[in-house]
Amino acid sequence: MNKIKEKLRQFMSGRYGMDRLNKILMALTFALIILGIFIQNPVLNALTLAILSWVMFRSYSRNISKRTIENERLSRLLKPLRRNLSLLKLKIKEAGKNRFRSCPNCRVVIRTSKLRGKRLLSCPKCGTQFETRIII
Repeated sequence: MNKIKEKLRQFMSGRYGMDRLNKILMALTFALIILGIFIQNPVLNALTLAILSWVMFRSYSRNISKRTIENERLSRLLKPLRRNLSLLKLKIKEAGKNRFRSCPNCRVVIRTSKLRGKRLLSCPKCGTQFETRIII
């Protein structure tokens, strides 16, 4: 058993392995396999096989710089989505206490009390002052 582990370790040495993009593609492949159970479609099966092949290619690739660039592109693509989801979670958590407004200049989210009316807010990052209204 130790010989097999050592051979696998030697084989994977210098290879890229799994990253966030590969994990997302594997989840997509799994979802397509489950969908393929219910929908018998050769195009769906070919797409599943193509995605799985791409995951295997990326995992065993020795071109680490190119795979890192691909993963960074995914991170840049997902960053606004993650930011919006975390902001939504925070808004739900603090709905009874605070309201959130974005700075018109740098888009930093500023937390303010839920008291109704107009108020002048100052951005802690860029120093821009702007007026906002809390209605509800």
